[in-house]
Amino acid sequence: MGASRSNAGVIALLAASVAFVAVEALILTGVLNPYWQQIICLAGITMVSALGLNLVYGYTGQFSLGHAAFYGIGAYTAALVTRSIGGHNPAILLVGLVAGAAVAGLVALLIGLPILRLKSDYLGIATLGFGIIVKVLFDNSDAVIPMLGGSRGMSGIQHYTSFLWVFPLAVLAVVVLRNIVYSGIGRALISVREDELAAEAVGINSTRYKTLGFVIGCMYAGVAGGLYAHLFTFLHPSNFDFLKSIDVLMVVVMGGLGSISGTVVAAVAWTFLLEGLRVLLPPAVQDWRWVIYPLLLIVFMLVRPGGVFAGTEFGFLKPHQKK
Repeated sequence: MGASRSNAGVIALLAASVAFVAVEALILTGVLNPYWQQIICLAGITMVSALGLNLVYGYTGQFSLGHAAFYGIGAYTAALVTRSIGGHNPAILLVGLVAGAAVAGLVALLIGLPILRLKSDYLGIATLGFGIIVKVLFDNSDAVIPMLGGSRGMSGIQHYTSFLWVFPLAVLAVVVLRNIVYSGIGRALISVREDELAAEAVGINSTRYKTLGFVIGCMYAGVAGGLYAHLFTFLHPSNFDFLKSIDVLMVVVMGGLGSISGTVVAAVAWTFLLEGLRVLLPPAVQDWRWVIYPLLLIVFMLVRPGGVFAGTEFGFLKPHQKK
């Protein structure tokens, strides 16, 4: 069993390497135009953000509706840092991403300590309120930091994000989350999700682990936000409103709560579905996309309530079993 999973891991690594080389070759030869390059990068960014929410909601059981707020915090922080540094060296992006993740994680820690004592719908309402507060702060941020642009939006951001950045970071996000989930921390998070009282009874500090899961998940959102900022080179507060949190939530729910594999597949499929409908539907009926999405979610809840993967994983993401 262990050998077969080890072989699966090698095959997955080779497949990822081949996919990376193939896509990069298509980009360098001009087969993939800038539009499709942007969509592929956006799929990877959505994947990173959704993996963070899956840790918060799927593995820890904390219903959060404010994920877009941390996405925006990471985006604005990374953009502010890279603009302050200046220059055209793409390596500056790494500094921005670290800063975005750190600030998103710090804010998550500060608000997580009080609100994570809430449960179920109450937690969802609290995180929704936080997301609205952050959106209002973005709208008025120019009063404190003019460079952020306030309701006019932030421009002048360097275009650093490319497939060369997104693909390795997406793979790293999967590997890190997989190692967290199958570690002692991951088992504690899942035990809190399944029965918080029972977890407390066996000595697990549920508040500590819920906060830890929330902070790490929001740091994922911060990294994704930094990549987003340097892909589109313009930020507006409307990019991080309540609907953006729903987008990521739909990816997690449709892929399957507590499934890394499901989140990866659903993030890519969801991004291409959004853009596919934008291209296929006539301009006069494009707004009907917002009717199609909820209907699709309803169908999933009726046919596959646990999501496509329903908590299962690809073999190479599972830990090796000792005989």
